Amino acid sequence: MSEERVNFGSKIGVILATAGSAVGLGNIWRFPYMTGENGGAAFIIIYILCVIVLGIPCMIGEFIIGRHGASNTARAYTRLAKGTRWKWIGYLEVLTGFLITGYYAVVSGWCLNYIYAALMGELKGDPAFITAYFEAFSNDPIRPVVWTIIIFGITHFVIVHGVRNGIEKASKLMMPTLFVLLLVIVVAACLLPGASKGMDFLLKPDFSKLTGDVFLGALGQCFYSLSIAMGCLCTYASYFSRQTNISKAAVQIGLIDLLVAVLAGLMIFPAAFSVGISPDSGPSLIFITLPNVFNQAFSGFPIIGWLVALMFYALLSLAALTSLISLHEVNTAFFYEELHISRKTGAWIVTVACCLIGAVCSVSIGQKAHMSVFGMDLFELFDFVTGQLMLPICGMLMCLFMGWYVPKQIIKDELTNWGTLRFSCYHLFIFAMRFVCPLCILAIVLHQFHLI
Repeated sequence: MSEERVNFGSKIGVILATAGSAVGLGNIWRFPYMTGENGGAAFIIIYILCVIVLGIPCMIGEFIIGRHGASNTARAYTRLAKGTRWKWIGYLEVLTGFLITGYYAVVSGWCLNYIYAALMGELKGDPAFITAYFEAFSNDPIRPVVWTIIIFGITHFVIVHGVRNGIEKASKLMMPTLFVLLLVIVVAACLLPGASKGMDFLLKPDFSKLTGDVFLGALGQCFYSLSIAMGCLCTYASYFSRQTNISKAAVQIGLIDLLVAVLAGLMIFPAAFSVGISPDSGPSLIFITLPNVFNQAFSGFPIIGWLVALMFYALLSLAALTSLISLHEVNTAFFYEELHISRKTGAWIVTVACCLIGAVCSVSIGQKAHMSVFGMDLFELFDFVTGQLMLPICGMLMCLFMGWYVPKQIIKDELTNWGTLRFSCYHLFIFAMRFVCPLCILAIVLHQFHLI
């Protein structure tokens, strides 16, 4: 039997839960290395513009669809599409979220393992040792799978307790904890000798480094960092009350997302510059480069280095967990509402199925010679198909759906809470949905495939 649909219980619950969906590894892992590769402060300025031009309008669009539909993402689109093929956008978003849930949990499990490794002192050693540790762990057929299952277990526990007693309560605990850990590590990093060079790199723009690639990289980071087009924002918006100011919520969530990303940079770059490590270390930054940074930066105070490393991976795990919860909820809501079963049964379907996906993706990393497609292991394949194909397609279709099909009166009602609020940017929003956002997403796709 389907659970009666409930709303988030408070305004802070709305913001923290939805911000938790947006704030994830993209902020604390991808944003710093993208910033490092693209010139520091200049990239951040462009990123802020991208959030305004692309991120916030897309968030508002998903919020409108989710709240108006008051149901899982697929049904929300179906209600607005009124029998047309536009309804398939919702199903595609649910499928995209389902596939991402499976392989995202693998990296989330790595973060949990690194908490254990830091706690047990296993991350001490020279750079070659740290590199060998990561390669041995990620290629192991058993340990990463175990950690993937553990983080799914935590996620499942939150989801089965429902929207208010599960997601909202967990977000109210985890998001403030995430901020406290982040601030503590930022202070520790900024007090290191030579840290000022890292702060200058992050906060003083060098516009000579701006290129077309920097603009397109910032667009892509904005799109993926804000969890657009994977059903998370739409599903969470279905739990918004009629009093929630969705445009204000989108701006607040965009600001939180940006704040976490910049603080992550302030955590990483001062420490990296203090020990002479390049800030453009790429995707290996958090699992290979940073353990070396912690070992070197706090070599005179090993206990502080141990605590900082432990807090960092706890922070990373919290960020991964808040996003994983939202991804899980997209699919749980779909199954229990469409199959007319209980939330608990729907959650079990998602947990078991995604554990299997995660296990296969994890094992494929160490068995690439035997488990590869088009030269990619299954983890890389899932990342490529969802990240470079399905997400941009969903995002572009969502914008066109909002801009060209959804009745204007519905959009006005949702933006103004049925005439009780002022929203003076209606025409600008429609223009963004019709032209600006689809063209931005198209540019992201063409850039990913090196066509521009």
